[in-house]
Amino acid sequence: MAEINLKATTGRELGSGPSKRIRAAGNVPGVVYGLDADPIPVTVEWRPLREALTTEAGLNALIDLDVDGDVSLTVVKDLQRHPIRGDVLHIDFLRVSADAEITVDVPIVLEGEAKAVLSENGTVDQLLYALSINAKPADIPNELTVDVSDMEIGDSILVGAIDLPSGVSTDVDPEESVVAANQAIVEELPEAEGEGEGDAEGEGDAPAAEAEGEGDAEG
Repeated sequence: MAEINLKATTGRELGSGPSKRIRAAGNVPGVVYGLDADPIPVTVEWRPLREALTTEAGLNALIDLDVDGDVSLTVVKDLQRHPIRGDVLHIDFLRVSADAEITVDVPIVLEGEAKAVLSENGTVDQLLYALSINAKPADIPNELTVDVSDMEIGDSILVGAIDLPSGVSTDVDPEESVVAANQAIVEELPEAEGEGEGDAEGEGDAPAAEAEGEGDAEG
């Protein structure tokens, strides 16, 4: 996995007011921590940050973060976005060691076409979209692929069946389902029957109403 260079500056003011001003200027407030070093509040430019996060590695990109000339190997540990606009509001960088394993979530991507399932109008349902893995930074895969081509109705593919690259492990239960092939459920609503019953009930009520009217007239 290629490493990405990104610059950050220190000395930003803390608080919501200064953070808003930082974002208004096209930058993102953040913090760098990890490896028993003190956390450092930083500011990064949005455009280079966006480029760093839109590579094939996604959020698991290895970033050589240059903080006022002091370069550390980091990964993005947390990314806070605006709930509506999607703007990045704050970012946490975690210092990592090239020789020590870290735990990250890696996307699971389905490949192939489950023809046997589709021919029976079934569905291939992905139940797990990312897998928590342990690996040294350089061994972190961009994604994990699961081939669904041979699946039939009733089949499941479990975590234990995922082919993990060398140097990668997971603590997730190997019996947890990643994808399942299910028969599509078709619900039939008895509309015609319901309408018929309503008409029959209406017809049954009419004589009673007439009878009551006749009774009133007699009275």
